[in-house]
Amino acid sequence: MNKKRGKPLFEERLQEFEALFYPKSIAVVGVSADEYKAGSGWVTGLLAANFKGNVYPVGASGGTIAGSKIFPSLRSIPGEIDYVVVCIPRQSVLELLDDCGFKKVKFVQFFTAGFSEMGDAGGYELEQDVVTKARQNGIRIIGPNCIGAYCPESRFPCGPSPRARIGLDGSAGFISQSGGLADKLVEIGIARGIGFSKGVSFGNGADLDAADFLQYFAADPKTEIIGAYFEGTRDGRRLFDSIRAVAKVKPLVAWKGGKTEAGAEAAMSHTGSLSSSAIIWSTMLKQAGAIEVNSLEELADVLLLFQKARHWQGGSVGIVGGLCGGGGGISVSAGDACSEEGLSIPALSKATRHELISILGRVGSIVHNPVDISQGYGRPSILRKVMEAIMADANIQLVIVQEDADILFKYGSPQVVDTMNSTLMDLASKCSKPIVVVSPPGSSEVKRLKMENELSQASIPVFPTMERAARAIARVNQYFCSH
Repeated sequence: MNKKRGKPLFEERLQEFEALFYPKSIAVVGVSADEYKAGSGWVTGLLAANFKGNVYPVGASGGTIAGSKIFPSLRSIPGEIDYVVVCIPRQSVLELLDDCGFKKVKFVQFFTAGFSEMGDAGGYELEQDVVTKARQNGIRIIGPNCIGAYCPESRFPCGPSPRARIGLDGSAGFISQSGGLADKLVEIGIARGIGFSKGVSFGNGADLDAADFLQYFAADPKTEIIGAYFEGTRDGRRLFDSIRAVAKVKPLVAWKGGKTEAGAEAAMSHTGSLSSSAIIWSTMLKQAGAIEVNSLEELADVLLLFQKARHWQGGSVGIVGGLCGGGGGISVSAGDACSEEGLSIPALSKATRHELISILGRVGSIVHNPVDISQGYGRPSILRKVMEAIMADANIQLVIVQEDADILFKYGSPQVVDTMNSTLMDLASKCSKPIVVVSPPGSSEVKRLKMENELSQASIPVFPTMERAARAIARVNQYFCSH
């Protein structure tokens, strides 16, 4: 989706951050034989993920972990180290940075907390001392108080756990001031079929901050869309300039936490972020060209739609409701959901309406947009004919289909979901107009999730409610209308 040709924007960031996302070696400092300690979790997680480089555990206790020798110090490791994860008490970190300088370490990620987010002079001063010493040694800092880099391609997992999952390789990049939300976004991606190029949790952002990482993702050829979670910024003008530059070449989906008084107080104690008013942030994001969302679910929804409907450039919507016997109320509520988000729901052409009448008849169906095909519920042959007619209509650029697993299994044959899915996947493969499926949760959840997974693998985005689907479509549509 990068619209620029020739030299990439912020091209210098690609080489600068190569060792961040593709390190040839990682040392984890603060490891013991206790696999439940944080440092040990980083080591076992990297090994379990089959990280492509070398992993060096470092801890004063010595011994082994997961079959790997625990080195007594960073200096005792043979060869150079690209990336260091710090899991030791904060009072020991300055001495460690001298060791990192000796080993020519490029990036140091502080999982260790207790810096500016504490809100006291001691925490601020220590954080500034860390940055000063790092710069003296030619080191860049991620954090403090973060889980750092994530990259499926290099088998670099998200978070310190032997059960950390790599997730799907794909085109979405993300930055997050929160490690927990970064971790959860990866898990949502696994569940819903969102593939990530790479991501980073940067915590307090004492050295490298949101602007730096956004610039990298703007240049990264493997990243087509960018998600971001902000809690605050220390340099509003620099962040605004970076967002504006990035949003000109790639979609940037941004969620700002700490909009309320309670949220702002939590952000201050979480990452030491000063949080401006919600109005200021919303205005800034809009002026810079970002797509603002208001929850982790909405962030994931919009990334999902951008990724699955990658050839869609915005436009009007056709709705097929009542697919599984839900009745005309499904079509009515679907129309409301889309209209409330400002989506265009145009009339079908006269030829399309005549075609639908010939398929469905006049009684018990609705043959204008939104369409109700209750009379053909559970019948894939009817679905195919209706969808082909609507997708051929020049007035329609995207089609939303309601597929309710509960109703399908209640009224259809045992094979009806498989047949419906096959029909939708075949239609999607033959038409450039995207198909979006709404599949509400219910009592048939195991079967519904299987259905969702099959559709997702065929690049058909699935949403749990019509409201969430409409909101995601509206956000993507707004992006293309303004760029």
